[in-house]
Amino acid sequence: MTYTVAALYRFVPIEDVAALRTILRRSFVEMDLCGTLLIAPEGINGTLAGASDEIIDQMLEILAEQTGLLRSDVKFSQSPEKPFNKLKIRLKREIITFNQAQADPNKMKGVYVGPEDWNDLISDPEVVVLDTRNVYETMIGKFAKARDPQIERFTDFANYVRQNLDPARDKKIAMYCTGGIRCEKASAFMRAEGFSEVYHLKGGILKYLEKISAEKSMWQGECYVFDRRMAVGHGLTTGRYSMCFCCGYPLSVEDKKHPLYEEGVSCAYCHAWSSTKDKMRFRMRQRQMTSAIAPSENGAERKID
Repeated sequence: MTYTVAALYRFVPIEDVAALRTILRRSFVEMDLCGTLLIAPEGINGTLAGASDEIIDQMLEILAEQTGLLRSDVKFSQSPEKPFNKLKIRLKREIITFNQAQADPNKMKGVYVGPEDWNDLISDPEVVVLDTRNVYETMIGKFAKARDPQIERFTDFANYVRQNLDPARDKKIAMYCTGGIRCEKASAFMRAEGFSEVYHLKGGILKYLEKISAEKSMWQGECYVFDRRMAVGHGLTTGRYSMCFCCGYPLSVEDKKHPLYEEGVSCAYCHAWSSTKDKMRFRMRQRQMTSAIAPSENGAERKID
């Protein structure tokens, strides 16, 4: 079964977040949806998947009615398996944690640039191109000439800007992220910090990979996504990376050949700091998973009772 995956967000003031959650829970309970939707006073953010396009259409109609979400702003892709275990609708203080009160996209933000115009913008030698994602995301793909802040979490981006950029010197800023939401916050923050000419990729990397062919693309590598696919490439096809169970870092085929990699336990990125207790616990879990499935006589997998 193929699942349709919809990555979405909308910054819109929500007066009663608890009431909206109740409405959406009541509406979504009858649908075969999985994934996570966050609701905060500043808007909604989530990635939801359904077993049919009809289910996704129904879900989007409800969100459009309740929040004004536009279908044209949703990023669609396909997953050959169920990408999430279940549906979660959570209340948050922010739909993307940044901890900078002045970064309010409902009041101020940068200029949207569509995927079709993005290559021209970042080819301008006067433009500083910023990747606003975390280091475990940037390590598997980015745009040519983009600066990678090497941040561990999005909240670190503010310090990077204050320490490394100057509104008087860096007059043109172009930024991007996975689906566009972090750039909404980041561009609002940079405008508040005095940067006057700030642009961001509308729909993020996902929309770029959906709309721009590999032949015309300036994207290098794959794009980290927050579901079981781990990464996607041009056309939003599933990539070649898997995830470390311990730390969540993307692992290539070469990474899994590293002497410090142990399936289901740790990898070269987390082996040094993951505790002995955690490793023992993960090894037990991995043994249980391995023993639960064994090959049958015809080579197919069968579950052992």
